Amino acid sequence: MKKVDVIILSGFLGAGKTTLLQKMLKQEQQADRKVAVVMNEVGEVSIDSDSVPEETPLKELLNGCICCTLSGKLEIKLSELLHGYDLDAIYIETTGVAHPVEVLDTCLSPLLAEKLRIRSIITLLDAVTWKERKSFSIPVRQLITEQVKHADTVIMNKIDRIPEDTRQTMEAEVRSLNAKGTIVPTTFADVNLKELIQAGHQESQDHVKIHAAEHLHIKTFVHSFQKPISQRLFEDFLRTMPDTIYRIKGYVRFEEEGETLFFQYSYGMTSYEKADLKMKNTLVFIGDEMDHEALTKELTEIEQSGVH
Repeated sequence: MKKVDVIILSGFLGAGKTTLLQKMLKQEQQADRKVAVVMNEVGEVSIDSDSVPEETPLKELLNGCICCTLSGKLEIKLSELLHGYDLDAIYIETTGVAHPVEVLDTCLSPLLAEKLRIRSIITLLDAVTWKERKSFSIPVRQLITEQVKHADTVIMNKIDRIPEDTRQTMEAEVRSLNAKGTIVPTTFADVNLKELIQAGHQESQDHVKIHAAEHLHIKTFVHSFQKPISQRLFEDFLRTMPDTIYRIKGYVRFEEEGETLFFQYSYGMTSYEKADLKMKNTLVFIGDEMDHEALTKELTEIEQSGVH
């Protein structure tokens, strides 16, 4: 019986998993392989699903984490893909607060074990995040460490943002946690798919259970703008972000530009890309114990204070 490859993409919020997924899907397409994607968002709105090509079968799991609260639903989505399509591989992009081994456990359930082959757990590690990890809460630090420890391949992303000596120290730290895994330094998640997959999956060691809701207090907040806003006021607002807000992503339109932009924020770094004008101007915040009322008030004031 043909088994379908499963590749689990792990990594903390803002590491670049969606960029990596896009590049891997492109390489799979060039190899003429049929693939599907399961994408998990810890919030109730999916932003990254727009990055998956239309012809690629996609299943979304929202408003929870597939390593704990949604594990049963992950099993159902994988079954639907297996029954509905003739596939060579399924990519599972986990939420940034998921433990990869918990996701792996679901893939190895009795219902699926004979149909799936775990090819690789790939953890994308943001070099800047790793360097600054001591500023995070203990549960967040522990999660990032676990994601590194249990990966078959650790992709050290954004290495252009750290000095060479820091990079060497980082590699040594990663190696001390994960002696058998492959370490791939890169920028912009630019990697060769064959190199990532060929190592195959190792049996997982004992792991520390860390669930987003129970241990990390990770919460999401969604806000939609009804009209274009002032870029200056918005960026002033971003400069006030506390360290407990790890990630913001979504679509936004500025009065000064007039076009819809895909926006990402991670640890003080922002980026904008042109997007489809039809996209609803919605932002998703991911963080630790956020004050929803205060965020709503500030964002509403930005919208109301713009030039009319």
